[in-house]
Amino acid sequence: MKSLLVIKPSSLGDIVHALQVVQTLARAQPTWRITWVVRERFAGLVQAAPFVHEVIIFRRRDGWRVFLGLLRTLRQRHFDAVWDLQGLLRSGLMTAAVRSPAKWGRADAREGAGFFYHHRVARPGGHGPHHALAILQEFLRVAGVTPRVDFPLELRAGPRFIWQDFFRDEPRQTFVIFTDSRGAEKQWPHFDELTALIFQLIPASRVVWCAGQATQPKLAVPAGRFLNLTGCPLAEMIALVRQPATFIGNDSGPMHLSAASGNRVLAIFGPTSPERFGPFPLTAQKHRAVEAPGGQLAQLEAATGGAASSRCRSPPDSSFS
Repeated sequence: MKSLLVIKPSSLGDIVHALQVVQTLARAQPTWRITWVVRERFAGLVQAAPFVHEVIIFRRRDGWRVFLGLLRTLRQRHFDAVWDLQGLLRSGLMTAAVRSPAKWGRADAREGAGFFYHHRVARPGGHGPHHALAILQEFLRVAGVTPRVDFPLELRAGPRFIWQDFFRDEPRQTFVIFTDSRGAEKQWPHFDELTALIFQLIPASRVVWCAGQATQPKLAVPAGRFLNLTGCPLAEMIALVRQPATFIGNDSGPMHLSAASGNRVLAIFGPTSPERFGPFPLTAQKHRAVEAPGGQLAQLEAATGGAASSRCRSPPDSSFS
């Protein structure tokens, strides 16, 4: 049996991508024992993965003294291989602390992290731009596994929430709209108008809003067909975006998790690139990405998003080919 330490503390979308890669590894190498270093904020998601055998918590907010304690803990451990999927100074120091004969890191590592690797994993071939998940897939080659992604991402069921009965109907008529994103420049300002269009054009539709930041819609919503879960805790948000539905949202971690869960996804992009950060793979019939003119989200009209969401719902084929 081989033992592997995966270092990927954050963020949500990056962890989702890494989980998809490690799921492929675990299916191809079922005897490998996988340990994961993750921030406490995202630990529940990694712990829900049945192919991760141990989770080591990185309490980033507790300061350098606690971080040094984590390094001491890692120094007592031995692994056959280490994958630093983060590629930053802190993850490089974690890699340095562990005893292992094979320490692999990203070719694009920053902040001096590459100094602590034995080997760097090459980027995908071709000119790119390369999707963030495609970059992580290259780590599979060092384990003798052909890069691929299997859908859906399998996670254990979490706690049951009272709103789950809202998802009892056809997923193509149930919409989860994520109105948040990390950074104001990545937040589309027209979700009110889009929600109104959905109610107008799809008579049996049901819509859920979710976000880390609590907000109120500026429209009249039909009774029994709208649920506002903005401001909910991260664990609840993770459960929500995994529900069978059509997901619409900004470039964000919840968007990537919904796509990995096998949902139809419409992602709205402004200053970031869908080729690099869109729902993976962009060629899947279930996935759509729309880009704002000139990268300015305010210039993307609600009608454009509504038309794209209709196309996202339409294909009867559920494959990812």
